[in-house]
This record gives sequence, C-alpha cells and structure tokens, in this order.
Amino acid sequence: MTTSALTNTFFDALGERTGIRVEFYDPTGSRYGFPTFPFRMAPDGLLTRRQLRNQGLCPGGHDPVAQILWRHRTQRRTALLYRRDLAAPKRTPSPAQLGAIGKALLARRTCGVCGTTRDYYIPRRTGACLTCEPGR
Repeated sequence: MTTSALTNTFFDALGERTGIRVEFYDPTGSRYGFPTFPFRMAPDGLLTRRQLRNQGLCPGGHDPVAQILWRHRTQRRTALLYRRDLAAPKRTPSPAQLGAIGKALLARRTCGVCGTTRDYYIPRRTGACLTCEPGR
C-alpha cells in the first residue's frame, strides 16, 4: 500500500486548516516510526489479527504494516494491522489433531482422585473434583 492510500483527507485538511493535529494520526510513520491511526480509523484493507481470524484468514507470515493507538485510562494500547490482500486462509486441523485436543480436554475434566469425568474442568491447584477436593 502506498502512503497516499493510508492518508485520511479529513485529518489532513483539519491539520492544514486549524493547525490541530490528531494525536495518533501518523500515516507516514514520522512520529511513531510506523504508520499509525486513531481507534476505529484504520484505512480499508488493513485489519487486526482478530478481524482476519473472523474472516477465516491469518497474516500468512507477513509482518504488520501499520498500527492503531488509543488511550485506555492511563495506558496506551496498540493493535497491529495487516494487509487483507496478503492474508492467507487459516489452516484446518487434521483429524489426528482434533482427536488429541479432545483427549486433552477430557483429561482436564477427569478427577485425579475418584476418576469420575465431570461436566466442568477440574481445578489445577487441587487436581480433584469439587466433591473430592481436600478441605471440604
């Protein structure tokens, strides 16, 4: 993507007209070292990892091309942005992988004391179901 595709005409005009600069708007990367946009103002075609995942995609080994910055209370938060056109389809797990995950989740629900399979995950700190838990 070119730098001109990352610019926002409203923010550019606001800066030229009033001299007011939007805090986290830096499409060239001169202030933050990386093209930066305010919350909910990312250009079309740039998505976060979560947005890619919701569309059945993953970054596909490509590095992020921009970021979103915003303030949350006293913290500065960051979300990296990836190009949608370079994203690859998510991999699907094999039947063996799905079987291994099923066994692992079953083991997390099986009590280490009585051996009963519960409909909840056994607390790791005790290793026992709530019926067998020591101290009850």
